[in-house]
Amino acid sequence: MTINPKQPNCAPWTLRAWPPLLWQLGSKVPFHLQHLGTHVTNPGDRMLRTVGQTMWACQSEEGEAGMAWDWVQLTRGVVAMADPMAVVTNLRLLGPEGEVLTALESARHLNEIVHALPWQHEVERALDDSLSQ
Repeated sequence: MTINPKQPNCAPWTLRAWPPLLWQLGSKVPFHLQHLGTHVTNPGDRMLRTVGQTMWACQSEEGEAGMAWDWVQLTRGVVAMADPMAVVTNLRLLGPEGEVLTALESARHLNEIVHALPWQHEVERALDDSLSQ
């Protein structure tokens, strides 16, 4: 798969089908994730919050990396990850001895990557776009 931000979004769950990309913790992050798309799945109403998914990916010398997660709008201008333990990715993180970390062990590191991205800005743009339609 060639990553092209101008192509229609693929579903976030498809990241599980991408070939795994190994990354050794402590080494420089070998990729620069780009925003592929943000989808508002429920525009919300008086009873339910607005929710959706956002997807980020990149190509590196080692292969393609992708990450996606659900978000929730807490109030106008404030969005958060819906479940920080549920980042969908093809990244497999390696510990100090080269062992593949479990999902639980990887969660903190994946969240550090997520929080370094301007994802909340992209979600707010998608929300603004959905209101103007």
